[in-house]
Amino acid sequence: MTGADLLNRREEIKAFLARDFPQLTFEIDAITPRGAVLRRPIGDGNLRPGGTVSGPTLMALADAALYIAILGELGIIPLAVTTNFNINFFRRPRPDRDVLAECRLLKVGRSLVVGEVTVHSDGESEAIAHATGTYSIPPADRAAGGTA
Repeated sequence: MTGADLLNRREEIKAFLARDFPQLTFEIDAITPRGAVLRRPIGDGNLRPGGTVSGPTLMALADAALYIAILGELGIIPLAVTTNFNINFFRRPRPDRDVLAECRLLKVGRSLVVGEVTVHSDGESEAIAHATGTYSIPPADRAAGGTA
């Protein structure tokens, strides 16, 4: 895929998300070959007691990064779903910085896609979390949201 193709795919994904997932609160920084980078601005609603970014915020961002990477690689597949997700938390995130999730797809098959996501605070290279996940890809006759 060329740079122009990736830019067009990014715009297609953003339009899909705005229409079907308007509640999402992340930004797509990049769609790359077999990957994606998402950004989550952090506010008071994302902090847990002690002033650290909550685990559910980090998990949701990592899972979304995997989904967006899949959409970038395969096109819009609304019914692709998480079948397995595992996350390890390494260190406390910065509560005053955006959180970035960088996904890399490890295996892209016809029915399953496996990826890994590294999460870090913006401007810092040390990972705050690492996740792996598997998505189920529906058969082609159901991929567009049909019920066949």
